Amino acid sequence: MSQYILRRLLIAIPSLLGISLVLFVVLALAPGDPFSELATNPNVPPEVQAALRAKFGLDDPIYLRYLHWLAAMAQGDWGFSFVSRMNVDTLILQRLPATLYIIGSAQLLALLIAIPVGVYAATRPYSLFDQIANTFAFIGFSLPTFFTGILFILVFSVKLDWLPFVYTDVPGSGIKWALEMIRQAIMPVMVLGLFQAASMTRFVRSAMLDVIRLDYVTTARAKGLGQAKVIVKHVMRNAMIPVVTLIALQMPAVFGGAIVTEQIFRIPGIGSLLISSILANDTPVIMAVTFVFACLVVLFNLIADVLYGWLDPRISFR
Repeated sequence: MSQYILRRLLIAIPSLLGISLVLFVVLALAPGDPFSELATNPNVPPEVQAALRAKFGLDDPIYLRYLHWLAAMAQGDWGFSFVSRMNVDTLILQRLPATLYIIGSAQLLALLIAIPVGVYAATRPYSLFDQIANTFAFIGFSLPTFFTGILFILVFSVKLDWLPFVYTDVPGSGIKWALEMIRQAIMPVMVLGLFQAASMTRFVRSAMLDVIRLDYVTTARAKGLGQAKVIVKHVMRNAMIPVVTLIALQMPAVFGGAIVTEQIFRIPGIGSLLISSILANDTPVIMAVTFVFACLVVLFNLIADVLYGWLDPRISFR
């Protein structure tokens, strides 16, 4: 297992290098730079502007700038934010917990909804429950997250005044603080979680139907095993393999949805940090945040590969 994980991590290095190279070239060729506002500021002398550009290497060739950035990243130096006036790694570490909290809670909610509903619908295909589940699933993944977020704000914040529509840093500690944090996270978690649950439900149902018709399931029933044991022990475990693949492949879409959701609910996560950095041409932050997203996607794909072997012992880690 450890050798397999190490091998996958070594394979991921060229992928991350390629992603970083593409991101860096695209950002370098994009119009504007972090010091573009200095050119229109009469209070900054031209020699100061030239000195700053020379210090940060903004006039160097692209390949030299990329090599300098890569060497600095390897040493743990992620750059300096020209807008926030602080190190990029410190800025990201301040924002990352909020994003992981929302995304993790949303994925957990999606699994808690999709797996029971999909399994129950597959055991009773074309029943009333199955038709209702399919209808809500179609509606769920047809509505974009920005529309659902605005709808939730109008209903639960404006009309009913049950939940806050702005996510804020609540000072304090203890049970009251924890309840307030949960309360303000309900809507963004529901928006992301229901959207993911809709597509997962359809996929769980389809995977279950593919496995439930196989001969070994019929054999297990012929041996006298109960329906619940057959479904849980023999059907669900094999049916979860394509579901794990779907979850891993959906992670880029999850992070993309988190960016939109953080903007709607003003969550101080790395998604909102990315949007504000793009608007301000804060290139070091943009590069670091997109690279963190790429690393998280590679990590979740590695976790999915490890789960394959746990779900199906026939899959080897060689």
